[in-house]
Amino acid sequence: MVCALLLYAVGGLAKFTNHGLLAGFVFSAGILISALAAWLSRGRDQEDPPDDGEPVDEQPPPGPDGIPRFDWAAFERDFRSYARSRPKVPAR
Repeated sequence: MVCALLLYAVGGLAKFTNHGLLAGFVFSAGILISALAAWLSRGRDQEDPPDDGEPVDEQPPPGPDGIPRFDWAAFERDFRSYARSRPKVPAR
């Protein structure tokens, strides 16, 4: 980023001394350097492939301890009884 700021300063100086072509070139270089710095400073995404030193988990663990299981059958029963108890209102 320091290089980009330096290039912007040189471009501004060139613009004020009526060197338009040089100012355009230097400003363009500063923009390219800024974009490269932003791209290099981005973080890793979870979807990025792991590095060589990281272990690769093919599948998640079958059932980690401590995590409660969700009872879908009980959910369906409770939902159906709730839906039957509600009055049916036609859509307008």
